Amino acid sequence: MSIDFQQVPTPAYVVDQRLLIKNLEKLDYVQKQTGCSILLALKGFSMFSVMPLIGEYLEGITASSLHEARLGREEMNKEVHIYSPAYNDRDFPEILKISDHIVFNTFSQWQKYKSQVRTIENRHISCGLRINPEYSEIETAIYDPCYTNSRLGTTLEYFSDQDLSGLEGLHFHAMCEQNSDTLERIVNVVDKKFGKYISQMKWVNFGGGHHITRADYDVETLIKSINFIQDKYGVHVYLEPGEAIALNTGYLVTQVLDTLKNGMDLAILDTSAACHMPDVLEMPYRPEIIGAGKPGEFPYTYRLGGPTCLAGDVIGDYSFAEPLNSGDRLVFCDMAHYTMVKNNTFNGIQLPAIALFSEQDGLQVIKEFGYDDFKNRLS
Repeated sequence: MSIDFQQVPTPAYVVDQRLLIKNLEKLDYVQKQTGCSILLALKGFSMFSVMPLIGEYLEGITASSLHEARLGREEMNKEVHIYSPAYNDRDFPEILKISDHIVFNTFSQWQKYKSQVRTIENRHISCGLRINPEYSEIETAIYDPCYTNSRLGTTLEYFSDQDLSGLEGLHFHAMCEQNSDTLERIVNVVDKKFGKYISQMKWVNFGGGHHITRADYDVETLIKSINFIQDKYGVHVYLEPGEAIALNTGYLVTQVLDTLKNGMDLAILDTSAACHMPDVLEMPYRPEIIGAGKPGEFPYTYRLGGPTCLAGDVIGDYSFAEPLNSGDRLVFCDMAHYTMVKNNTFNGIQLPAIALFSEQDGLQVIKEFGYDDFKNRLS
């Protein structure tokens, strides 16, 4: 059964549940082969209507804030892990109520809050520290947690003379959309630098950035790296991908509002790079469109842009077999992760609807947004 994109209100994100399950099955294979635990990182994908489904395969969620942690507790209610570069006194009491694992960025943060952790009765909260291995292979600096002078994690030099009592795990994150050969090299660095501290721990969290569900991903090397740390130190390994859960599972359906010429053919869509797919500008990257090609591949090439006043609200140049006309629908691929979680209402642009497709229920529009969603963010 195929999705009828003509039936979707535009703009709209559409997640194909069949593809989501395929990804989850691959992740569960890793869990079964190693005994590790994989968590959904809500920073990448927070579509809570499918969290019960995800919870059938994964062990829980990992959050970057109180609100994400609360969403995971309410909608999946499995393990809740949280990490923040710094916690604040306002949120921390609530974080304590709903979290199972809390990862601190520095020893000073751990010292500040450990007494509060120890006041919790009848429930154990496992605490850990984020380390910075000072090694990564990420080319885009904005996504590199290990770049020079990074605020993320504690480097080895600050471990000397520190009391690790009460800490049960170490967490590192040094990847972005990468294969397992990169992880293998990072693990070797972590092992050499932090091995004597890992031996004092119960768990190690490998963080995110693992492109496990990508077609060319080497799963067996991932399994090897997980087993290496677990077997050598007797610890439990966690992974917390966000993108891998939703990779290639979703679409963004849009329609052409107008076409014009200014040195080349231009088309204005009812979706925006700045508002609805900001990684197109930040990363940057060029999303694929069903039936379209690279410039010149087909007879008609257009530069596609959004309806905002931002001059740089440009998605990219695409070619088509036929001229574009007002009302034509275009379907962008791989639009589930880092889209819904990062979108915004700049210029008052309406947020895309959210829809889900399954074999059992067909196409369902889960939520549509309007003026109140724009107004209620302001005052």
